[in-house]
Amino acid sequence: MNTIWLIIYNFFILPIMFFVALILSIVKSKVREGLISRIGTIKKTKYFFDKIEKDKIVYWFHCASHGEYEQVNPILSSLKEIQKNCIIITSFSSPAGYNNVIDKNIDLKIYLPLDFLWNTIRIIKIIRPQKLIFAEYDLWPNYIWTAKWLDIHTTLFSARFYHKNTKLLPTIKNFYKYIYSSLSAIYTISEKDNLILKKFLTRNYKGILRVLGSPRYDRVSIFSINSNIKSDKEKLIRPYRLIAGSVWPEDDEIILNVLIEKALLIEDFFFTWAPHEINIKYINDIKRKIFKAGLDPVLFSTIGKNNKHFKCIILDKIGYLANHYWSGNFAYIGGGFSSGIHNVMEPAIASLPIVFGPKYHNSHTAEELLKYGGGFEINSSDEFENILSNLIRNDNFYLKSSQSSSEVIYKNIGSATRVVRGILSD
Repeated sequence: MNTIWLIIYNFFILPIMFFVALILSIVKSKVREGLISRIGTIKKTKYFFDKIEKDKIVYWFHCASHGEYEQVNPILSSLKEIQKNCIIITSFSSPAGYNNVIDKNIDLKIYLPLDFLWNTIRIIKIIRPQKLIFAEYDLWPNYIWTAKWLDIHTTLFSARFYHKNTKLLPTIKNFYKYIYSSLSAIYTISEKDNLILKKFLTRNYKGILRVLGSPRYDRVSIFSINSNIKSDKEKLIRPYRLIAGSVWPEDDEIILNVLIEKALLIEDFFFTWAPHEINIKYINDIKRKIFKAGLDPVLFSTIGKNNKHFKCIILDKIGYLANHYWSGNFAYIGGGFSSGIHNVMEPAIASLPIVFGPKYHNSHTAEELLKYGGGFEINSSDEFENILSNLIRNDNFYLKSSQSSSEVIYKNIGSATRVVRGILSD
C-alpha cells in the first residue's frame, strides 16, 4: 500500500466526502437516514458477537444497495447449504438496501460504519471474518487496507470495468491501483473486464484473478418460473404493453410523449411507468402530464392485480417491477441518459426486447443484449419511436429479439456456483 495515498485519503478526501454528506443530509432524507442509522452499528455488532461462539466461521458481505444484494443472494443460500453453521454478516451503504432486504440466510444485517480508520479497525476486530467480500463496486479503502493489516482475506466479485471509466484517468487510476492491489482476490464478470482490471494492479500483485461471471444471472433466472406464456403465438396475440422500468427525469423527455401518442393512436397499446424512485412529487407531475395529453393514468397502489385494461399504470410501490415485466411485450430501462442504465436482466429473462439510452457501459448484460439483438440503444425520441414501431409492426423482428433477450440470461447462468467455490477455496 502507498503511504502517500493513505495520508491523502484519510486527511483530505475522506473529510471532504463526510462534509459533503453532512450538507446533503440537510436536503436529502436518504442521506440523512443513512448517516443517522450508522451511529449504533458498532454497538449492535458487538452485542451480536458477544452472544455467539468464538470459533464460528464468519463471512462478511458488503453491498452498496438492494441491486448489488441481488448478486449476493444466491451465494448466501449456497454457503449456508455447504457450511450450515457459518455466520453471515451483510452490510449496506444505503437505506434502499438495508430497509428492503429480508433474507433468512443473513444472521446480522448492518449499515457499513463510515470509512474512518478508527471505525474500520474496531469493527473488523469485533467481527474477525474469515473473509470480507465486496459485491461489484462499492469498495472502501480503509476497510480493505485494515483487513490487509489484520491478515483478513478480501474478495471482490462481479467486478466490472470499461474503457470510458473515470477511474482510468491518470491520477485517479494511481489511487485505485493501490486499492485494487490490496485485495486478496478479484473475480471479474468477463475476460474484457479482466484485461482492463490489470491496468489497475501493481506489477507485483500477488492476489488471485478469476473470470467467474455475475451471480445476478442465477438470481434473476428464478423469475422465469412466473412465466405463463407458452408459445410465440401467445406472445403475438397479447395486447401491446411496454414496461418503462427505473425511469429518471432525463428519460421522460425521450420516451413519454412517444408512449402517450402510441396509447392514443393504437387501441390495444398500453404502458406501465415505473420511476427510479418512488417520489410523490415526481409521480404527481408525471400523472399530470399524461392526463393533460389525453390519457387517464392510474396508480398501481389503487388497483391491485386487476390492471390489464388500464391504458397507463404508474407503479408507485416497491418490489413489483420484476413481476410486471412478465405482463409486457417490450421494455425501456432508464438511467441511460443520466448516471447509467439500471437492471436489464429482469426484463431479459421475461423475453422482452429492451430499449435503453447511450450510457449502458456499466452493464455487461446490456452489451450482450446489443450484441445478440435483444437490446437497442437510442439517442433520441425519433429513434425510440422507430424501434418501437418496428417491434409492433414486424412479428419476426419482435420474436427474434424476444428470444435473443432471454438467451443472454440462460447462457450466463452458473456464476453463483463458481463464486462460491472461489470463496471456499481461494
